[in-house]
Amino acid sequence: MLNLNTVHKRKSAAITIVIMSLLFVLIFFVGLKYLDPPIEFGISLNFGTSDMGMGDDQPTEPLAPSSQQIVEDQEESVPQESTPTSTVKEEVATQDMEDAITIKKQLEAKKRVEEQLKIEKAKNDAIAKKKAEEDAKKKNLDAMIGGISNGTGKATGGEGNDNVPGDKGGINGDPNANGYYGTGGSGSGGDYQLGNRKPISRPKPDYICNEEGLVIVRIEVDNKGRVIKATPGVKGSTNTASCLLTQAEEAALKTTWQPDSNAPAKQIGTIRYRFSLSQ
Repeated sequence: MLNLNTVHKRKSAAITIVIMSLLFVLIFFVGLKYLDPPIEFGISLNFGTSDMGMGDDQPTEPLAPSSQQIVEDQEESVPQESTPTSTVKEEVATQDMEDAITIKKQLEAKKRVEEQLKIEKAKNDAIAKKKAEEDAKKKNLDAMIGGISNGTGKATGGEGNDNVPGDKGGINGDPNANGYYGTGGSGSGGDYQLGNRKPISRPKPDYICNEEGLVIVRIEVDNKGRVIKATPGVKGSTNTASCLLTQAEEAALKTTWQPDSNAPAKQIGTIRYRFSLSQ
């Protein structure tokens, strides 16, 4: 904002306003003159009503167009139908892409299924192989100890004079007897049987596994009362778990009997060990 605080400043401002007003009025009324519209320069052309013509007289009214001109104008006016080539190409490309994606997904799903089947087959083969190995071991053990039943009703070994599979005889009988009927013969009685000889020391087997049942050990004793051989799990045993057989064999080998100079150099007997989870 102007600061007109003196007389001279106010006079100068007034004079300036008056001079500017006069110049504005002078320019408005006495300004430069110009033509509206301006003068045209160049040559004049006669714009007719058709592309062709003949003669020297300029018609005052437009002439009717010829039939050829009408046909040409109609041809120009009729829009040419454009073939939707690009649209068709886009649709084909889109369809091919969708088909490719679908095929890829199907192949991936098929591959996953095949991999899952391979894994399951490998597991089943491993289980079958392990079972076959266990059955073979059990069969060999059954054959060694006189034919224990495999739980299917068919024995892997057996003894008897009938035509039916099985291990004929009584569980309390003598494994070295020739007969299949009658009661057990005389002996020391109880779980230790060696003719008329009695055991002096009877160590018990250690119980180291979660198994129970009866294990019968076939022993061979010399005339000094020492057990020179022990075969656990013979006929009459109800459980042939390896942990039970091992402990039964060790206990049988540590057992001592009454010496007998009249006894044979190798007298055969049995020891019964009963393993129970409640003991």
